[in-house]
Amino acid sequence: MAPVLARALTHALVGLEPRRVEVEAHLQLGVPAFAIVGLADRACQEAKERVRSGIASSELEWPLRRLTVNLAPAGLRKEGSGFDLPIALAVLAASRQLPCEALDRHASIGELALDGRVRPVGGVLAVAEGARAAGLTRILCAAESSPEASLAGIEAVPVRHLAEAVAYLRGERDPPPYVPPPNGRPTPEPPDLADVRGQERARRALELAAAGGHNLLLAGPPGTGKTMLARRLPGILPPLSEREAIEVTRIHSVAGLLRPESPLVTGPPFRAPHHTASAAAVVGGGTGPRPGEASLAHHGVLLLDELAEFARPALEALRQPLEDGVISIARAGGQAQFPARFQLIGTMNLCPCGARGDPAAACSCSPQRLARFRDKLSRALLDRFDLIVAVPRPRARELGGGPGEASAAVRPRVAAARARLRREPVRLTREADELLTRAVERLPLSGRGRARVARVAQTAAALAGAERAGAEHVAEALSYRAPTELTAP
Repeated sequence: MAPVLARALTHALVGLEPRRVEVEAHLQLGVPAFAIVGLADRACQEAKERVRSGIASSELEWPLRRLTVNLAPAGLRKEGSGFDLPIALAVLAASRQLPCEALDRHASIGELALDGRVRPVGGVLAVAEGARAAGLTRILCAAESSPEASLAGIEAVPVRHLAEAVAYLRGERDPPPYVPPPNGRPTPEPPDLADVRGQERARRALELAAAGGHNLLLAGPPGTGKTMLARRLPGILPPLSEREAIEVTRIHSVAGLLRPESPLVTGPPFRAPHHTASAAAVVGGGTGPRPGEASLAHHGVLLLDELAEFARPALEALRQPLEDGVISIARAGGQAQFPARFQLIGTMNLCPCGARGDPAAACSCSPQRLARFRDKLSRALLDRFDLIVAVPRPRARELGGGPGEASAAVRPRVAAARARLRREPVRLTREADELLTRAVERLPLSGRGRARVARVAQTAAALAGAERAGAEHVAEALSYRAPTELTAP
């Protein structure tokens, strides 16, 4: 028997970017063996056993010859189990069990079970976008992944079993369309702002942050409602635009966080990592760079509860993406870039014991302990918060009062202000500009701080429906700079 070569097409992911991969299967005479070459990782190398069992379970013939599978280009690292399906199809085409020309018109991605079932994998949307950019019109994938693949504007062929894929490529029958299960998990509603009692100043800051996309730091004694307020920010944000939804969905797909019943992420994402998270977990990284919490919060909210308890390297790693909206990860094996345009919301106590700022408690922290606590947050990081609010302990009458304004009432104001700010810039009046100039000398404000105060003033004007931002809007924005509790000894 002369050597036989067949090829299937798929894509590997470098960060979020799809790179074309040709899966070449070569059969020749010799002692039966199966080798995978082309810089494949452990999960990809283990495809040998899954593919062999999947082909046998599909009542297809395993070629008893020397088999070499090459994942080209050989210099690109291949990771994950998504290469199982293209490897199996290339092997079957090389052994003349399905037509080679059919594979040239399709991309494919999916993991094989030992019984031949096709399982979903992460990153299908990015792979489908790569296939469409390469001029392909169809992609074979797990049935559960077909709604996600269709978002790329390519025809998804849903296959539940390897036998279905082979029958389809032979032209015998089309696989049945994918029907999502009727008992899918409903998307949980975000917490309502009506649950918050009192805290009018913090509520106002939360509305400003939502309308202008500002970073917000809530500082105060324990139990004052800081985390409660922060977790209600997503409930007053408008839904994502179509472009934003695709961007967020692509990131969550690569991270393996998409649910089959809701393949498109339509609401702003909300991420709240624990304070023990490492810098790589927060901004991304790893051997094959993966998106971190900052990228998973793209076009949404990243909540760092107990901000001062995070490791300083993890916090300082956020400084650059807060300015640029992108995270670039460089490793010896290559580079990856992840979008990270998020709102940073932090909550923290004012001292290690938590009593500072509470008139009903006495702080027991020594000056040295307080200095170490403050050193966890650099001035450069604090300068990147547009709004810093000291949250006091609520009064008894506020806690016993009725519910506050609901999120449903705040959301339209936020959406209208965002639309106004996108449509046209809100300029400062001469009096407002003069007040801001004087504040630069007296506070003092950095260049970044001045720009952020101006942005908050413009947001306040947009919420009020004013034509221009006046001195009263600048004065309000200045009142949200660092409170004395964070700076005074």
